[in-house]
Amino acid sequence: MSNQDLAELPIAEKLRMMESLWDSLLHEAQGNQAVPEWHKDVLSERASRLDSGVEVSSPWEEAKRRIRQQTEVG
Repeated sequence: MSNQDLAELPIAEKLRMMESLWDSLLHEAQGNQAVPEWHKDVLSERASRLDSGVEVSSPWEEAKRRIRQQTEVG
């Protein structure tokens, strides 16, 4: 199916196709549960930085507001 074919589909059909794709990816990911070692290292480093106070976090609503303000045009 070409991009043009996809563009011509009704939104409801596009959503059904997306759901099918996500379901397919989910099933593939569940079959490959192993987390790469480098990913564990990154998560461990981030947790350490949060625990030590080097890295700070924000509540999700505050972070969304800040991101929206940074991306506003004009």
